[in-house]
Amino acid sequence: MKLDRMIGILSILLQKEKVTAPELAAKFEVSRRTIIRDIDALCMAGIPIVTVQGQNGGISIMENYKIDKTLLSTSDMQAILAGLRSLDSVSGTSRYAQLMEKLSAGASNMLSGDHHILINLSSHYKETLSPKIELLHGAIRTTQTVSFTYFAPTGESSRVIEPYYLIFQWAGWYVWGWCTLRRDFRLFKLNRMVALRTGEPFKKRTAPPPDFSQKNIYPSLYQVKAIIQPQFRWRLVDEFGPESFVQQPDGSLLFTHGFADKNAIICWLISFGKDAELIEPAELRQDILAFAEAIQQNYSQT
Repeated sequence: MKLDRMIGILSILLQKEKVTAPELAAKFEVSRRTIIRDIDALCMAGIPIVTVQGQNGGISIMENYKIDKTLLSTSDMQAILAGLRSLDSVSGTSRYAQLMEKLSAGASNMLSGDHHILINLSSHYKETLSPKIELLHGAIRTTQTVSFTYFAPTGESSRVIEPYYLIFQWAGWYVWGWCTLRRDFRLFKLNRMVALRTGEPFKKRTAPPPDFSQKNIYPSLYQVKAIIQPQFRWRLVDEFGPESFVQQPDGSLLFTHGFADKNAIICWLISFGKDAELIEPAELRQDILAFAEAIQQNYSQT
């Protein structure tokens, strides 16, 4: 949308000393003429943007400029600042805090006391996560490959990717890029990546956005039915939603949901101890029994 793009252009101008129209056109995947129209619209809105022609020219914003509160509404500004605060929660630098100061300068009357939306995108692994995000962010900007060791349920492998997107999804951070091993676009979880290093520059491909649909990421290969005791109602609501179960006449909960992996089913049900019983798929009941017997054998050894 035009407004989103104009806010994006303004954010870039506040961060960088100078930028060219072709750079902005490539960033937002529009024509140079569209960028020029956006710059004209920002100027008409009262933003003092300076355009210099020539070899060392470019587009810049007047130094020490403060955003006029008439450009963005209170809700617009609050949404932007909430997003910037969330990025700062995982950033290893003060980049987003500095941008937030620039955006909020001169608008304290719009934002005073309104910090009721607090978003923290960090995790228990923040000390190792932040450097990964910064390295990948830099590699995306400079179009450099990234090599790393990846740990997956199927095993450990060495990968080299051309990174395109950093993504926060399902309470975790991922990178979407072209995998030179698989010769296709793949999604990698940052917590499973170690020994990251930037490599050679690469020529950008047309990168499709990742498909985060449930059926694509977690296909329902197994349709599970299980009886769960009512004291775990909170857990079913938290993990799968209130539509995932139906209360039975005896108070127990009939749980129904799709799973992509057999081992995930077994481990999830075992975590309830004696308070869960698998009904379907019936063939997995024997697998759960064998799993429980193996655990018992481990602890019965002296």
